[in-house]
Amino acid sequence: MTAAQRRERDKADFDAYMEACPTHQLVGILGNKWSAMILGRLAGGARRYAELARTMPGVSAKMLTQTLRSLERDGLVSRSVTPSVPVQVEYTLTLLGERIIPLVTAMHRWADHNIDEIHAARARYDAATTAS
Repeated sequence: MTAAQRRERDKADFDAYMEACPTHQLVGILGNKWSAMILGRLAGGARRYAELARTMPGVSAKMLTQTLRSLERDGLVSRSVTPSVPVQVEYTLTLLGERIIPLVTAMHRWADHNIDEIHAARARYDAATTAS
């Protein structure tokens, strides 16, 4: 086996490992730009689509819909439709979604307490890299 073939085999093995890794999968869910924010909003109780959109003015309707569908697919959010005029759509956390809230809250707190250090480290790194 050549070195290139070994690298290709090792890459395929690593990709398979990452695909099956639960932590990697969870980071993929929570790493979405809007997922953690939506989960945090729903932690306060059921919300209608329009209410979610109002509380997150930076998200487009398309991205909000896609993210909600993704969270619903992952079993973290449930969607209920009330047939009325106009139709009312409400989103709530599932039991699984409720169980992820402590993690989302911990991430939020960690970010609030440490983001300034990250910004400072980036500035130091960028200054050192530019000076080189």
